[in-house]
Amino acid sequence: MSQLKKQAISGVFWTGLQQIGKQSIGFVVSIMLARILLPEEFGLIAMIGVFMGLGALLLNAGLGQSLIRMSNPDDEDFSTVFFFNLIGSIVVYFIVFFSAPLIAEFYQQDVLTEILRWYAIIFVINAFSMVQTTRLTKLMDFKTQMQISLPSIIIGGSVGIFMANNGYGVWSLVWMAIIQSLSDTVQLWGFTKWKPKWVFNIEKFKFHFNYGYKLTLSGVLDVVFINIYTIIIGKYFAPAQVGFYNRADTLKQIPVTNISNILSKVTFPLFAEIKDDDIRLKSVYKRIMKLVIFLVAPILLILAALAEPLFRFLFTEKWLPAVPYFQILCWNGILLPIHSYNLNILKVKGRSDLFLKLEIIKKIMIALVVIVSFQFGIYGLLYGSVFTSVVGFFINTHYTGKFLNYSALSQAKDLIPTIFMAFLVGASVYFTDLFIKDKIIWDIIRLLIGGLLGGGLYLFLAYIFKMNSLTELKNIVLRK
Repeated sequence: MSQLKKQAISGVFWTGLQQIGKQSIGFVVSIMLARILLPEEFGLIAMIGVFMGLGALLLNAGLGQSLIRMSNPDDEDFSTVFFFNLIGSIVVYFIVFFSAPLIAEFYQQDVLTEILRWYAIIFVINAFSMVQTTRLTKLMDFKTQMQISLPSIIIGGSVGIFMANNGYGVWSLVWMAIIQSLSDTVQLWGFTKWKPKWVFNIEKFKFHFNYGYKLTLSGVLDVVFINIYTIIIGKYFAPAQVGFYNRADTLKQIPVTNISNILSKVTFPLFAEIKDDDIRLKSVYKRIMKLVIFLVAPILLILAALAEPLFRFLFTEKWLPAVPYFQILCWNGILLPIHSYNLNILKVKGRSDLFLKLEIIKKIMIALVVIVSFQFGIYGLLYGSVFTSVVGFFINTHYTGKFLNYSALSQAKDLIPTIFMAFLVGASVYFTDLFIKDKIIWDIIRLLIGGLLGGGLYLFLAYIFKMNSLTELKNIVLRK
């Protein structure tokens, strides 16, 4: 086995443990908080998500990805990026601080002023740890990242649950995030040996910034349009509706984030290692793409089929209005990982200009769809998001198809059989649950029956049709 393949499999293994551990602990924490807090309190935090996302992007400016892509960055590279992030974080914090009243006025929620001013402290805290995290990713040291992130989630989650139980409401969510971020940063400085030197190299900054700023502009567009539904719902509907949408979207993101981030975190440095070998790059990309859809599609569609007992069992009856939102968003989530993998090819090829171009095209398309679909209310927006995900796939694959000789149509042909098989399994689970729902009163039993039926049937079909992704998954689990 080649050294690169060993690194990739090890990276997937440790990133998998980290991601599954983070999501498992975070999921338990979110369930406990959802049972204590009200949907509108989650809605308030969701409303500021776009501003927190924009702030994080602006202070990073894509320099972290430039460091990962660079063949041999030295201490001057890392130190230059570190001090830029630190100074940038302070500037961004004050921008948010003074803009907070305007944001609160936009949503007509006065409490958002203080929430934003406290929550934005995370910018400064994270600026101290971004380069350390980047170095670990560059070295594909995901084991250390796992050892740091899991205790931080436990500490932050414990603070959030304690505050929620003691009547702090939305502030329990604010302080949970701050404490988790602070814990991450302290541990990264303790675990990693690197410390910044007192140097800021203008030429190196220009080199990294020239690569990164286009990615940042693309990211700004991405953050705005990812949150466009939250912004519109928050502006024109009650905070509780934002909470329902956010809960549905967050639950949908769990399998997408777990599986996609595990592979995405490894694929960027992996793609960077083989960026000049197009034949090998295409082979690796194709295998990863098929594997992620093999995992994501059945999980999302089985969860969509079991949405009603799932939401009641996890979050109680008060969250049931989020069920139809979740079922629609599950279809939106299937292709999301593929978008990022296609764009990673452009990043490692150094074509951040094409990355930005595609983002602009997609955002114009999304804006048009939102304008039309908003006329049909929340459900119109949700169905519109599914449409934009499908169209976005064909936009994102345009340049990847040219670089790797792997067109959108060829990628679609590789993915459709897996998605169709997942659809058949999801439909089987849905109609089975529909048949037994009046006969079984316990939601947990319905979930167990549906989950076992769906998982077993999917693996059986994958084995019968000899799907290569099943073998790939087995090799990763066994670390072969």
